[in-house]
Amino acid sequence: MASEGRFPAPRPDARLTPLSITEQIQADATAAAKAKDRERLAALRLVLDALNKEAKEARGALDEQREIAVLKRERKRREEAAAAYRNGGRDEQAAAEETEASVIGSYLPAEISDAELEGLVADALSETGAASQKEMGKVMAAVMSKAGGRADGKRVSDLVRSKLS
Repeated sequence: MASEGRFPAPRPDARLTPLSITEQIQADATAAAKAKDRERLAALRLVLDALNKEAKEARGALDEQREIAVLKRERKRREEAAAAYRNGGRDEQAAAEETEASVIGSYLPAEISDAELEGLVADALSETGAASQKEMGKVMAAVMSKAGGRADGKRVSDLVRSKLS
C-alpha cells in the first residue's frame, strides 16, 4: 500500500452538514480578503457585523429564518440609501450602496414565483376561511410561514389584499 500516507483518512469530526448563512459569509469574507476584493470584503464585514449583533441579542446562534430576516433588512437599508444618494445627485455613493445590496442579495434564497405565490395565497384563504380585510393578518401569517422567507412581505400583502377585496 504505497498510497497509504498520501491521503489521510477523513477526520471523524469533519463537517458533513451544509454551512449556515453566517458561516458561508465568513468563509467568503476570508476568500475576499485573500483576493484583495475590498468592495466585497467591506460589504461582507458589514453583514457579518449585523448577523453577529443579532446573534448576541438572541443570546445564541441564529436559525436560518432569522439570518434571512437580517439579510433582508440589511439589503433594504442599502437600497433605501442608494435611492437617497441618487436623489441627492451622489451617483458614486449610490452605486456603492447598490453593489452592497447585490452582494447581500446573493445570500438570500430565490424569490417565489408569482404562480406559486398565488397558490399559497389561495390555500391560505381556504384554510383560514378569511373573507374580509379584517382577517388579513391570519392569511398573511399562513402565507409567510409557508413561503419560508422566499416572498417579500409587501408583495404578499398586496396579493392578499387584492384577493380579499
